[in-house]
Parts: sequence; structure tokens; C-alpha cells
Amino acid sequence: MIDKKYKETVHTDINHYPYTTITHDENKVRIYTLKNGLKVFLAQNFDAPRIQTFIPVRTGSNNDPADNTGLAHYLEHMMFKGTSKIGTQNWEKEKQLLDQISTLYEEHKAEQDSEKKKEIYKKIDEISQKASQYAIANEYDKAISSLGATGTNAHTWFDETVYKNNIPNNELEKWLKIEKERFSEIVLRLFHTELESVYEEFNRAQDNDSRLVNYELMDALFPTHPNGQQTTLGRPEHLKNPSMKAIHKYFDEYYVPNNYAMVLVGDLDFEKTIQLIDQYFGALPYKELPPKTPIIEEPITKIIKRTVKSPTTPRIQLAWRTDSYGTREAMLADIVVNILSNRGEAGLLDLHINQTQKMLWAQAFSVGLKQYGYFSIVAVPKETQTLEEAKEMVLEEIELIKKGDFPDWMLSAIINDFKLQRMKGLETAEGLATTLYDCYIKGRTWEQELNEMDKYARFTKEDIINFAQTFFKDNYVIIDKEKGVNDKLVRVENPGITPVKINRDTQSEFLKEILADKTEDIQPEFIDYQKEITTDSLKDKKISFVRNKYNDIAQLHLIFPLGSDHDRDLGISTQLLQYLGTHDFSPEDLKKEFFKIGISNDFKTTNDQLLISLSGLEENIEKGISLLQHWMYDVKPDQEIYNQFVGTVLENRKAIKNDKNRIMTALTNYTKLGKFSRFTDIISQEELEHSQAEVFTDRMKKLFKYPYQIFFYGKDFENFKGYIGKYIESSSLQIPEPKKYPEPETGGHVYFINYDMVQMEMSKVGKGHWVDPSNFGKINVFNEYFGRGLSSIVFQEIRESKSLAYSAYVSYAANSELKHPDYITTYIGTQPDKLMIAVDTMSELMNELPEVPIQFENARNAALKQIASTRVTRNNIFFNTLRLKKLNIEHDFRKDIYRQIQGLQFEDIRQFYKTNIQSVHFNTAIIGKKENLDMEAAGKMGTFTEVSLKDIFGH
Repeated sequence: MIDKKYKETVHTDINHYPYTTITHDENKVRIYTLKNGLKVFLAQNFDAPRIQTFIPVRTGSNNDPADNTGLAHYLEHMMFKGTSKIGTQNWEKEKQLLDQISTLYEEHKAEQDSEKKKEIYKKIDEISQKASQYAIANEYDKAISSLGATGTNAHTWFDETVYKNNIPNNELEKWLKIEKERFSEIVLRLFHTELESVYEEFNRAQDNDSRLVNYELMDALFPTHPNGQQTTLGRPEHLKNPSMKAIHKYFDEYYVPNNYAMVLVGDLDFEKTIQLIDQYFGALPYKELPPKTPIIEEPITKIIKRTVKSPTTPRIQLAWRTDSYGTREAMLADIVVNILSNRGEAGLLDLHINQTQKMLWAQAFSVGLKQYGYFSIVAVPKETQTLEEAKEMVLEEIELIKKGDFPDWMLSAIINDFKLQRMKGLETAEGLATTLYDCYIKGRTWEQELNEMDKYARFTKEDIINFAQTFFKDNYVIIDKEKGVNDKLVRVENPGITPVKINRDTQSEFLKEILADKTEDIQPEFIDYQKEITTDSLKDKKISFVRNKYNDIAQLHLIFPLGSDHDRDLGISTQLLQYLGTHDFSPEDLKKEFFKIGISNDFKTTNDQLLISLSGLEENIEKGISLLQHWMYDVKPDQEIYNQFVGTVLENRKAIKNDKNRIMTALTNYTKLGKFSRFTDIISQEELEHSQAEVFTDRMKKLFKYPYQIFFYGKDFENFKGYIGKYIESSSLQIPEPKKYPEPETGGHVYFINYDMVQMEMSKVGKGHWVDPSNFGKINVFNEYFGRGLSSIVFQEIRESKSLAYSAYVSYAANSELKHPDYITTYIGTQPDKLMIAVDTMSELMNELPEVPIQFENARNAALKQIASTRVTRNNIFFNTLRLKKLNIEHDFRKDIYRQIQGLQFEDIRQFYKTNIQSVHFNTAIIGKKENLDMEAAGKMGTFTEVSLKDIFGH
């Protein structure tokens, strides 16, 4: 018998670079360590001629100085501002001014007198104007987007700061050149405008009650450890008093090659890649890291209770502190999480609370960190229940685990699901790269990660029971999230910033070199759908097949040309189905049966389609089909369950009316489509309460009598065709005519919702011309050039120059179906006192399209490189054809888009703008606190109407 245990082995490549691999690692990951301590993780994935890159730095908010919290996150922002070579026209002159600004910030931080602080800030603002004459905004992004990069971003968390790019593989060396320059030094240019953006991010977080609950939870779980004492965004008093010197010190201490890694997964050559990485990063010096004293928390020995108030629906969150990620305790906690809540919805909370509708919702989850972690349960009670009752219900489920009162098969089903999710996660370049960087951050080896499944599989039911009995005591934190006014809101005020110059038309010598260094172009590959998709028919059903070249996971999709436009109540019927059983299986037993065989089911209703999907190991797909059809043909109407379901639906409707994001979505929809739309045309409370369960179950029973087509994604099509015929009946029902919904003209209306929040959010929506696929190339470049992304005109002007908003964009969205209109949307989220200035700035930009030839050419080339290096794979091959069919297109339309962009001139974009955007009239949606709204300014945008929640939700 072959020993399948994963073991580390050492090799030397053809250029004498030592590296390690793990035996039986299907992804054949190579791990190099350069002489300066830089870890390099390389793996191949040939889905597309691209490489997913991550540069994870082993530092985050947990290493922030106690008097400068939020520093790691702010440094992450500043890493996009360039260096002494990137982003400057004259470094010598700029540096002198930046040094003055740095000194002034130290004086500002030390000064206690508020009036004197304001005077110092005025000087900072004044010198920042002078310094901005030499700065070139967003030049890092211009350089990186010129490569055809996508997904350019970064994030900061407890112990990590991770920098992300997905690049064409022919641009690897240029990417390394740019990143080597970026990681060599930090220049804090345009500092005070970016600081204002961080203020805005902080204020946005104040309007997110999930964050507010999490802050309280972590503070109580970790009373001395930075996990709970230092939030990523930092304390407001520290944000108001930053230190440029402290940021430089932090960068010099932690951004050293022995404290970060290079993770590259994609279409790459191992030997050439490591040589290039060594060429660019190998000379960066090794540096000892600052000593760190471990902080050990005292055990929690009592129940710690906190309260958070906000406008949203009440809920509770309980949490027990765990040991660090990868430890025995953390792994056992993870298994218990899945006994309570799992992907198959067959956990104890799933079945005993969600399935039976005892509460609105409950779920368990765990978070594993580099040091410590936690096990948590969130529960949302019904309106008639107290938070205390919700707590008792979830604790009862934990008691069942302590007693071993859960099925014996559950443990093996959970482990099998873990393996299935691991298989899915590692099959893409991004999934594998993410797992690799997470290992690096947590200080785990790839060998440990791969052996983890075997460790999980060795746990017994007795291990789980013993763990639960010792772990779950009155040693937890509970947060009561009550509905009310948050009296702890902290508003970081606008200090007053003069707009800075962003010098769009200039380029540094570094960027000129990058743009002049031509690489051999990747040739685009356009797909022949007829070749890639095998079709057949059985009875009157079309069957399509795409081969899975990657693993043993299969998918079956049943596609009905029947949606909510044809039957308004189709979606709610599929929702009710989830709570019902059959004459052979109770609702709970059905969930268990699906989970036992590792098959997930999903029902997705859109306006014109119902998609029923099964996914799991190919060998179990037939069992899944058999179970699915038994469930739908033999679904047992139960009026008592239906009545509970109605109560849950109505309570959920109330709950979403308290959620700011859901309200903004509804308000934007109302602004776009008016009172009567698909969004508001839903079954009424009266209809729900007076209906019989059979009305909805009968829909499910006769569903297979309608026409539909079948898509199978797997390996063995012949085997699939051999059994699928047993489950097909010929169509005997016709698809009903769809309801037509109006698409009214927009213009001249302002719709407002009053909501208690720190920020103000505004969205303008305008109806354009009917969709025209011949414009798709222009739309692609327009969005890149003008409206979205870090180097777009809108982002540079509103955020970089004037620091008016953390989030602002303009988006031209082409309709997905012929004979329907495109829509143009603008969005700004900012402090109330800056909203109207931001609106005026946006209006100025929209009135006349700014012409910046350099930026246009960069956007055009980036779009070409992205298309050339993108490949259509997996089930997207089939689903793309469904999307294209709505536009009456049968071939790979990217070919047409690519050709159009190749010949595109700025004048084409200008004409597109004049014809399709400039003449558009907009309606406006605003959400915020009414007392903070400038009513006179709002009135200038159109007829002002304060709408009700009933208006925008339709209930």
C-alpha cells in the first residue's frame, strides 16, 4: 500500500535554487527561500495565460503602536502613492516639502491647544498644495493597469497586509520591477487627502452595525491582546493625530523581505520565475524584526455581556475564545461549528431552529487567527421573542452536542464536505494562491495544511463530546444587539482641505520606461462554443455537456425558461419547498439525505428563468437527481409549516426595512423604475395569510411538465445519458406569457429616505438608449477611463484631489437583453457637509468629458490586454451562451469587442458620451439623517420627495 501521507522533500532546480515540495501534492507547489529570507510560493495553473499574485506581509493592526492605532491600514493606503521614482515630477523639490509636512505633523500631534492645532493644520494644508505641484496621482495604478492587471487591491487585518494583482504572464518582469520599487521605500505624498479618505472609511464603518457588534465582541474576548484592543481602522483620536515618522518607522521595521512572501499561481515557468524574483527582490536586505513580547490572555471564567444599539433588527451573538488556528482545540471547534451549521443545512441549528422556523435565523461559525480565535453563534429572534429566549435556544443545541445527541454519520459527512470544499477551493489559481498566503501569514507549512484533512478525519465522536463538555461553559461573551439609537457614534470631522493638484497629463520617467518596454503580445483566444459544448437530446429535452478537466466534482443544471415575470409567486414557492418534506421523508430527513451523499441543491429564480442545480461528486449525482425529483413530485403540503413560513417571511420583510444597505438598494430601484416594478410587485401579506399550502406545492409538483433544458458539467457524458432518461418526462404544459413591467423615463426627481447614520449616500440613475452590442467595446473603455477604478477620472478628482468621498463612481451598465435600455449610475458616499460639493464636482465632470490622452490610451491598452489574456473555462462556457442568446448573439462576442477597442480613438469615446450619456436625465436617491441634509441644494437637483419604506419596498 502506498504511503499517501504528505511529506516535505528538498530539491534543487536547474539553476541551483533549492526548493521544497510536498509528496502527493496534486498542485505541485514549489516553495523557495531566497538568501535574504524571502519566501516564494510558486504553482502552475494553465486556465489562462495569467498569474494570480499576492504579496502577504506578516504584519497588520496587531502591530500598530499603541498611540498610533490604524497605522498599518493607513500605510497600506499609502503603498499606492508611489516612491521617489513612481508618482513624482521632481523628487528633490517634492522631498523638501514632504519633510516639512512630516515635521508639522509631529508638532500637530504634540500640540494640546485645539486652536493652535488648527493653525498647524492650515500650514500642513498650505505646504501640501505646493508639494502636490510635483506629485502625480495614482501613478502606481497607471503602471500596473498598463500591464492588463485586474483585481488590483490590498487589505489589512489582524496579522496581515496583503497586496493583490492578477497579471498577464507576459508582463511578469514588469510587474516585478514595479513591485520591487514599491517595496523598496515608502513616500507619503498626498498624505492629508488620503487621510481624509481614511476618515470617510472610518465613518462608513460607523454605519455598519456588524462592525460595531464585532468591535464589542473582540474587546470583550481579548481584553489585553491586540486582537480586541486595536481595530484595523484605528481609534478616531489617533486618526486625527497621525505621525508620518511613525509610518516610516513601521515600514522600515516590518516591510523587509524576511517578513513577506511572493505567492504566484498561474501559467508560469518555475525556473524562469524564481530567477526573475531573485533578480528584483534578492538584493533587498534581510533585517531582524522588532522583538515581540507574547500577550497571554487570562481564561474567561464568567459570562461577559455587552449591548450595542442601532436601527437594525435585534440579534444576539455569543462567542467562546479558542486556541490559535491549526491547534487541536481550534480544529475541534471547527467540527462543532459544522455539527451546528453546515453547507448542507443539516446541522442542529439548521434543522432545529431554521428549518422549524423557531427563530428568524441562527448560524454558527469559527474564526482562526495566528494567535487565538473564537467560536461564535449569531441568532436573530422573532419579534415576539426576547434576546434572552434566543440565547437559551442556541445554548440548548450546544447541550445536545455535550450529550452526544447528534447522528453518528454526521462526522464523516462533515469531513467529506471539508474535502469537497478543499478540492473546489484549490482548483482555481486564486483559490490556491489564497490558501498559500494564508498558510504563510499564520506561520504554517504547506505540509501541515495538506495533512490537515487526515487530522480532521481521525477525530471521533467521543473526542467531540469530550471537547464540548470541557469547552462550553459559562465562559463566553454575549452581545445583545438591540434596536435603538446608537449613542456611541463617533464622527471624525472634516478638517478642511484645499483641493490638491493631481497632474493627470504628466508621467514620471519610471512610468515612461514601463510603457516603452514592449513585451510580445499575448494573442487572444476566442472560443468556438459549438466545439466546446456537446449537445444531444432525450425525449423533448436538449442536453448540453462541458467536460470537467480538473476534478471529480460534477454539476447538473435544469434550466426552465420560466421566471417571476411568468409566475410572480414562483420564487416564494421554491422557498417554501425548503421547509417541506414528503410522505417518505420529513423536511429534516431530506436535508440529512442530501448531506449524507454530499450533494448540494440550489434553486435560483430570476425574472425570466428558474435554475435548479445539483453539485457534488460525479458518482453521487444520480442519487441527487432521484432525491430531488422525489422531493418535488411528492412534496407534502403542511398548513402548519406554511403558516409558520408566512410569519417568517413577514418578519424578514420587517427586518430588511431596518437594514441601511437593503433600504438603499430599494430606494435606488424606486428611483430607477418608479412605484411599480419587479421589486415591488410581490405577493401581499393578505394573500400570504389567506392562501393554502397546496397553492404553492402544486407548482412544484407540476414543474417538470414544463419545457426545460439540461446542462451537465462533469467527466462521463455517456454514463450520464445512460441514466438521465429515467428522470425525464415529455413537456405537457406551456410557458405562460410574461408580465410586462414599465421602464419609465428618468429625470427631475429627488427621492429621500431618512435614516440615522453618520454618512450620507447619494445615487443618480439615468435611463439611456436601448442596448446596442456594437457599443460594448466603447462602454468597456469608458468605464475604465472615466468612472471606475483607482486611476479613473472620477476617482482621481473626487477622492485624490478633493478628498470628498471614500467611495465614488460612475458606471455605464449595458442591458443584458435586446430592446431594453441601458442605465447610467453615479454614486457618492460621504460626510453630509461634503455631499453637495461632491455632487457639484461630479456634475462638472459629467457635463463635459475631460480629455486626458495618456489616461485614455492606458485604459484602452489595459482593456485589450485583459481580453487577450482571459480564457472562458469550466461551466462558464455554457452559461455564456445563455447570456449571449438574450442579445441574439451565437459566437464569442469578445472577438468583436476586441476588434472595436483595437481601433478606438478618443473621439469615438467623446461621441459615445455625447450620444449616450450627455443627454440623459437623472433621478436622484439620497439616504441619510434629514437634519444633516442641505434641503436647498437637494431641491436644485429636482422635485424633492421624502418617500416611505412602504413606497420603495412595496409592502
